[in-house]
Amino acid sequence: MSDRDEDTDTDELDPPEALEELLEEIMDGLGLDAEIEVNQQDGVLTGRIEGEDVGLFIGRHGQTIDAVQHLAQRIVFPEGPSSTRVVIDANGYRARRADALRGEADDAADEAISSGKPVPLDPLPPFERRIVHEYLRERGDVETHSEGNEPERYLVISPLES
Repeated sequence: MSDRDEDTDTDELDPPEALEELLEEIMDGLGLDAEIEVNQQDGVLTGRIEGEDVGLFIGRHGQTIDAVQHLAQRIVFPEGPSSTRVVIDANGYRARRADALRGEADDAADEAISSGKPVPLDPLPPFERRIVHEYLRERGDVETHSEGNEPERYLVISPLES
């Protein structure tokens, strides 16, 4: 067996294998015991982590998991931007966060309609802004647009003009 066979580099792995290896290394580094599952379908490569004490991995307001997701995109696809999007989840955090975002979006939309004025949201990462844009598009009584520069880019929700 050659040194190259023994020392596998993520550049030599296909994207699902590279993501799984990366997540295993992070879990080991954090000293967390977790199950890792990687799936790829419909242009999304998803790494799911299930285990106790993954709050450390999620981080305050999801900052750590968001950073890992951003880095994973670049590590798994080192040749540059890919049409496949990497999503990292831990114990269903992404679904809970999406539900919370939809709740905040509804509250802001209701406020925009009742006041007749635009309502800005706090800055959000691009994938969370997309969740809110798509969700409120279905309402039909408000419109959304983004303002500002990353990482302080935020959504503004405005009532539709009659």
